[in-house]
Amino acid sequence: MKTLLLIAISSFFLAGTDIYNFKVTGLSGDTIDFSKFKGKKIMIVNTASKCGNTPQYGELEQLYEKYKDKLVIVGFPANNFREQEPGTNAEIEEFCKKNYGVTFPMAEKVSVKGDDIAPLYKYLTEEASKMGIEDPVKWNFTKFLLDENGKLITVIHNKTKPMSEEVLKYFN
Repeated sequence: MKTLLLIAISSFFLAGTDIYNFKVTGLSGDTIDFSKFKGKKIMIVNTASKCGNTPQYGELEQLYEKYKDKLVIVGFPANNFREQEPGTNAEIEEFCKKNYGVTFPMAEKVSVKGDDIAPLYKYLTEEASKMGIEDPVKWNFTKFLLDENGKLITVIHNKTKPMSEEVLKYFN
């Protein structure tokens, strides 16, 4: 039995982790399973309700609606920067729907930096580092864009608006 367990653990580490291995809890308690996004581009964004970049929720929703046949956006509320996401998961969900009509998946609040970094963000930061992008999450609304095969394409600056040409070029 021990041998089988060791083989299983070894196989997991040798196979490596990719984006499709992640499952996270959504704002309303549902599960967001990244394996269901195979074949689509994935944009992962750390969000906050009380940030100067918060109006980007509106453009993220526009981008999602325009390209949802080939793109999924997943928002990750985080309180890492000047406590700009103090709300509970329920408050965040209500804020996003009421103020910006957000319909793209939103994960529960996580940490995107530091010792308590969420496993998905640890993975994304390591992938960015392999591309020469060190410490990619500098503020709220940093966007990680992955291709249809789950490979990180780029990290988009937090000030870059989702409907800007700098972002749209990846979908046209």
